[in-house]
Amino acid sequence: MNKNLKVTDQIEINSSIDKVWFALTDKEMIRQYFYGTEVNTDWKKGSPITFTGTWQGTSYEDKGFILETQKEKMIRHSYWSSFWGTAYDPDDTSTITYDLKKSDGQTVVTITQEGFKDEQSRDHSIGSWNGILNNLKTLVEK
Repeated sequence: MNKNLKVTDQIEINSSIDKVWFALTDKEMIRQYFYGTEVNTDWKKGSPITFTGTWQGTSYEDKGFILETQKEKMIRHSYWSSFWGTAYDPDDTSTITYDLKKSDGQTVVTITQEGFKDEQSRDHSIGSWNGILNNLKTLVEK
């Protein structure tokens, strides 16, 4: 895993921070903006997190652990993708961080993913995060 490869994306959502937080942590809301992915976790530090679904006809089960949460401020978890073509190793994962900040009546969400198998994996994540953030914005602003 190349820990120097990193992606950061950000979006402003016209909604309160508590509504954005709810969308980031509620499994039914997540499914709506995260391409049908089912996320299972209790959001507590040290707990497992799994992501399951089907992408372009292929089933996946991605996983990691909750590293840190601060309600309505930040979520950080490790992440391994079954699409990477490697066996799961908890020491060979990405780290994904969601940061939330209030700004003039809006909520700014910044997503950072650090550590990728290669540049192709990082480049794929750039497009994915942009789509996820736009879907999140659309859903929360309804």
